[in-house]
Amino acid sequence: MKIIVNSIFVSDQDKALNFYTETLGFVKKHDVPTGKYRWISLVSVDDQSGTELVLEPNAHPAAKEYQEKLYAEGIPVTMFGVSNLDAEYERLVEKGVTFTMEPTKMGDVTIAIFDDTCGNHIQIIEQPS
Repeated sequence: MKIIVNSIFVSDQDKALNFYTETLGFVKKHDVPTGKYRWISLVSVDDQSGTELVLEPNAHPAAKEYQEKLYAEGIPVTMFGVSNLDAEYERLVEKGVTFTMEPTKMGDVTIAIFDDTCGNHIQIIEQPS
């Protein structure tokens, strides 16, 4: 068994698609109409057959409440790995990304947390190689 899809709730699918592709650098794999919303999945540019990230609309009241409560508490909804956190931090700051936690060493890893502009905090992590 392996993880093939991970979903995050977003407040605006178009805004999220733009942020996750243009700012973060993910690649759109699927963008399929599903009535009022769309099935939008993204993959890493380096692993286009790997795990997909689905930008799920937060239209259901339970999803919206879940997302809002995590955001209010500053809890990241997911984590992305990077090979050089300091370089990635600088790249994202130059693109206007707002960080709620600058790069911070925690044991053997370094983490940072940013706002995805769509109702979520996202953590990035650099692990030792």
